[in-house]
Amino acid sequence: MSGTATAFSESPNRSYPLSPSQAVPTLAPMLKNVLPSVVNISIQGTIAVQQHPLMNDPSFRRFAPQMPKQRRTQGIGSGVIVDADKGFIITNNHVIDHADTIFVTLHNKQKLKAKLIGTDAETDIAVLQVEAKDLNSIPLGDSDKLQVGDFVVAIGNPFGLSHTVTSGMVSALGRTNLGIEGYENFIQTDASINPGNSGGALIDLRGRLIGINSAILAPSGGNVGIGFAIPINMAKMIMHQLLEHGEIKRGLLGVQIQDLNTDLADAMDLKGIHGALVSRVTPKSAAEKAGIKAADVIVAVNGKKITGANSLRTNIGLKRVGEKVSIELYRDKQLQTVKATIGGAVIPEQLAASSSDMPLFKGATLKELSIKEPYQGVEQGLLITEVQANSPAAQVGLMNGDIILAVNKQEVATLAELTQAAKSSQNQLLIHLQRGQSFLYIVIK
Repeated sequence: MSGTATAFSESPNRSYPLSPSQAVPTLAPMLKNVLPSVVNISIQGTIAVQQHPLMNDPSFRRFAPQMPKQRRTQGIGSGVIVDADKGFIITNNHVIDHADTIFVTLHNKQKLKAKLIGTDAETDIAVLQVEAKDLNSIPLGDSDKLQVGDFVVAIGNPFGLSHTVTSGMVSALGRTNLGIEGYENFIQTDASINPGNSGGALIDLRGRLIGINSAILAPSGGNVGIGFAIPINMAKMIMHQLLEHGEIKRGLLGVQIQDLNTDLADAMDLKGIHGALVSRVTPKSAAEKAGIKAADVIVAVNGKKITGANSLRTNIGLKRVGEKVSIELYRDKQLQTVKATIGGAVIPEQLAASSSDMPLFKGATLKELSIKEPYQGVEQGLLITEVQANSPAAQVGLMNGDIILAVNKQEVATLAELTQAAKSSQNQLLIHLQRGQSFLYIVIK
């Protein structure tokens, strides 16, 4: 052979231009406008260190090493500017939880101290505010119009890597029963979401915000293509309530519900129907006033399909108190429509008293025990039936199932006695309680 054969007929560095009628697909122009709306969030704070119950025993404490009651914590996350004029930013509640100080870093590297406007742990939404000129806000989309298969882009701060962009599609809608939040209606996406992305933006290809990135399913510790975002329509409702009231006033229909499973649907001759089966209607509730009855199956609220108990709980819980809704339900195999006015969440009398009169017990629901209603054989005391996460009661170590026997060395059997005993010291209480088969004293302050 006179010549040497080559693997390439052309230089490997040669480019292949498209015809004039073709355009190179790129998201760069859209992202150029959107990226300044996404911010990095860093927090500094303190959290209470759970003390071992034996530390309440003076004889044990003499020989045990002294442990700090609090520890410093730091964290990072992401946020989205939704109102440039007023400086409002949406992020996740878990990003700023336990924060004493919150800093926001803009796309231009400017670092600002943020003010916390309000949070809602049940939906994992928080609203911040910063003071700065020339902020860039992101246009809001309509998450109710999303479809499985729509392309989406996630922007955030994964592992501290500022303004990282990943792409994917909507994998599923209306994800519930994940145990991540109290009210769940997630957008599922395969766009890569990793630690630090929380609170960042999920946008459509037109650059509109359609979700707040919140969580991932990561059995191996990294991204496996299953991420979850809070729909922007849900986040908007929460933000408006936080701005208007400073807290969330949850709507309440006044029903106990369960999923309509296949066996129940067959027994009720409603094969193929999905919805929330009403097992009980609370007297004098919004549901009773609307004419809803036990054995009704709720299938839609304001035209939005209800797929089960969690679906109805989320739908109603995000409604405003006093809002009028149209409810479609099956009764005796007949589809009917009723009108209801959403009521407010009823706070148990015991909890209301404990929250206002005794701030140290805030977040604990108390039940008076008696001979007729004992608990584990105990007939006198106050049973803690619920402790809200991150509440003052939880932070001082009170737990579900604890039985308060005495406060400041005064025996208590009723809420009134507890209130009276606590009046002697509002800033510090000596609590004698039973936990399982153990008896212990704790000091809360």
